[in-house]
Amino acid sequence: MHTLEQLRSGALAGVRRLDLACGLTELPDEIFALADTLEVLNISGNRLSDLPHQLPRLHRLQVLFASDNDFCVLPEVLGDCHGLQVVGFKANHIAQVPPEALPPALRWLILTDNALATLPEALGQRPALQKLMLAGNQLQTLPESLQAAERLELLRISANRLSGVPQWLSELPRLSWLALAGNAMGWTFSATPDLPGVPWSNVQLGALLGEGASGHIHRIQATGWDQPLALKLFKGAVTSDGLPADELAACLAAGQHTGLTTPVATLTGHPSQAQGLLMPLIPAGHVNLAGPPSLQTCTRDVYPSGFGLSDSLALQIACDVANAVAHLHQRGVMHGDLYAHNILMDPALGEARLGDFGAATQLPANQPDMCRQLLALEVRAFGCLLEELAALVPSPSPSPAGRALHALAQACLCLAPSERPVMAEVRRQLEAARAG
Repeated sequence: MHTLEQLRSGALAGVRRLDLACGLTELPDEIFALADTLEVLNISGNRLSDLPHQLPRLHRLQVLFASDNDFCVLPEVLGDCHGLQVVGFKANHIAQVPPEALPPALRWLILTDNALATLPEALGQRPALQKLMLAGNQLQTLPESLQAAERLELLRISANRLSGVPQWLSELPRLSWLALAGNAMGWTFSATPDLPGVPWSNVQLGALLGEGASGHIHRIQATGWDQPLALKLFKGAVTSDGLPADELAACLAAGQHTGLTTPVATLTGHPSQAQGLLMPLIPAGHVNLAGPPSLQTCTRDVYPSGFGLSDSLALQIACDVANAVAHLHQRGVMHGDLYAHNILMDPALGEARLGDFGAATQLPANQPDMCRQLLALEVRAFGCLLEELAALVPSPSPSPAGRALHALAQACLCLAPSERPVMAEVRRQLEAARAG
């Protein structure tokens, strides 16, 4: 984090990224001295309610984060920043998005946890739009213009007031990661068993194992439990993916599976009323298959430089994850965040597990046609994973496993969602490729 003193002294001359959180009520004029280099501006965690009309002077600016401020309206001046691609105003008080506030090059818009009841039709007129995060608002409908958003790949609309899913949503050619739980859709769900509760007083908190959009994961010891456990403590009521209660409902619907990290109990009696889930501890040796998307990749995961997989391991990972996802789909659960960074693998044993249900949606048991249409979107997400796995297999010429992964990836990535194979068929084909 930078300081105001550094900025004013000229010590930050030439920086490409500036992070300022120091109680600002207006943008310091000294920022404009960075106009020829500044690409990422993070002014989250201040008390800002407006931005200056001179903002377009930052002509190299591509990314602006202004979360946890006091904005009530998305500033119109953003629309005059022609190079701006990523706009993040999470956890403000925004109730209005003027059409003029949407930059022409908009690629990624984050308006999570605000007070939006409507969005402008201009949103669907931003051809580069790939990622749209709107969880935790008051939206009753989506702009019809979004049906023209052919590059849209990730959409978060959980915890709003939507009464239905527009037909065009399931027809978007590249939509792959969708979260829409926590809306008043009147859906009917299959009955699921409750999990036992574990009091906070019976939990001994251990090392931090990881952190996601919705919470922190700790190693724990719990009185009365012999198996090693991990605890996911949720950060707050609304996350970038949705509500903790919806994650729990999806986990219960998913049930237990060897390829999933689903909970075995819920936390009760936390001193600050935080919600939590207790899960089996993943054995040592498992690592995340990839890192999450970067500002540059937007919707695609980032793998370590030089990272590769053998034919057999790539195919094993694909089979394990396909098995888990087919299980979810059979139970009417859409994972919503089917990414390599949510897959834990054991390179020695050649096994993989899918975790993080923060964006999961339990689909209605009495609407099979809609379920099939929505689950076809997630098949594309699996196609993206297969494409990445195939690219990680080093070979001077395509191996049989590589060819199988690539061919199946293309079927899953078909731009017509209705023509994609269902996950049960994908699983069958992968098992046949491994057996052959």
